[in-house]
Amino acid sequence: MILPSNLLRRLFRFSHKRKNRNQGLSSDELRTVVSDSSQRISLKRHGMLLNILNLEKATVNDILVPRNDVIGLNIDDSIDELLHQIENSQHTRMPVYKKDLDNIIGMLHLRSVGRLLNLENINKAAILRETSAAYYIPESTPLHTQLFNFQNKKMRIAIVVDEFGAVQGLATLEDILEEIVGEFTTDMADTNKDIIEQGDDCYLIDGGTSIREINRVLNWELDTAGAKTLNGLLTDKLQFIPDTSVGINLNGYYAEIIQVHDNVIRRVKMRKSAG
Repeated sequence: MILPSNLLRRLFRFSHKRKNRNQGLSSDELRTVVSDSSQRISLKRHGMLLNILNLEKATVNDILVPRNDVIGLNIDDSIDELLHQIENSQHTRMPVYKKDLDNIIGMLHLRSVGRLLNLENINKAAILRETSAAYYIPESTPLHTQLFNFQNKKMRIAIVVDEFGAVQGLATLEDILEEIVGEFTTDMADTNKDIIEQGDDCYLIDGGTSIREINRVLNWELDTAGAKTLNGLLTDKLQFIPDTSVGINLNGYYAEIIQVHDNVIRRVKMRKSAG
């Protein structure tokens, strides 16, 4: 089976060879070639090829888990609190930091939990011994480049930083692969906790959900050129943070803000506009 990253290499190598032969084939032209082949390959493979080509149009910043949603271990917490978080974590890897996420000590893989829990006296030093060095990447890294980097470095998770070195969030290999195959996952809207169907083609959506994820899950076409999350999209449109329920038209979609907390839009009811 050809891995997505290997297939991506082949596609861009093909484009490079054509250019060396004075038969320049741009990415858009290559995308046209794939589009025109829709009658000769399966729908699933055709969609995956287009999604792979589209990776060059997106950056890590488009798919990261925002800083506010990152779940990690603050080593300044009590040992009991740290163990409670470890035992109840839904993630396989967690950043370990001191005071805040800009002071990351390392990454803890939960495969280490067994060794920790078998210790007679578990302390913070034991947790720190199980951490590995964090892998940092700039938020502007194109997705197809980061896919190569994850493969070459044999990594699955990275800390995303801005130009000043401040932590913006996390990016994972799984997040990038979802950009390729996510739309083919069955019943995504049924299993996604951030997008809940309400009936009559109406959905209750968490304000922190990325625009790209909403488009992928619901097959919508919300604007992805500016804000990355639904909260950002709505506040950009309003130019203020509402303190009561507000309805907004978004170029073919209608959003009703249901909940605002700590100056962030938390819950939104959305549907396609009639007509």
